[in-house]
Amino acid sequence: MNQSTSERIAELGIQLPEAPTPVAAYIPAITFGDLVQTSGQIPTRDGTPIATGIVPEQVTTDRAAECARQCALNALAAASNAAGGIDNIARPLKVTCFVAASPGYTDHPKVANGASHLLEEIFGEAGKHARAAVGAPSLPLGVPVEVEILFQRR
Repeated sequence: MNQSTSERIAELGIQLPEAPTPVAAYIPAITFGDLVQTSGQIPTRDGTPIATGIVPEQVTTDRAAECARQCALNALAAASNAAGGIDNIARPLKVTCFVAASPGYTDHPKVANGASHLLEEIFGEAGKHARAAVGAPSLPLGVPVEVEILFQRR
């Protein structure tokens, strides 16, 4: 029998956070048919950014990848709420990762890997997805990374 997503998360020792509260006029995730689109999620825990600054001057690429992982966890929490539970999420389809980076920085894919690797850990082969990693001069609340994810639901 196949393992449920909630069982896999527990087996990995991952704690799915509460869905973050929006910091502006939007909802964290919306469903349409069998799709769940998250709003951009920033790397917060308990409402507080886990890092701020520009990559790589103030935040290392490795730390930014950790931030991308937290963003993906927050996106999973938002998608879970919108879909009626984490076991209703079948797979990620597309990840977009925004990196607040200095001009000339080119390691955006390494940052985005923080989100991608988490999704592959949780969903296995179904966790492989399309992706874009994009540089930005700044992001909300001064965070180094923002991630949005399009999921397919069961």
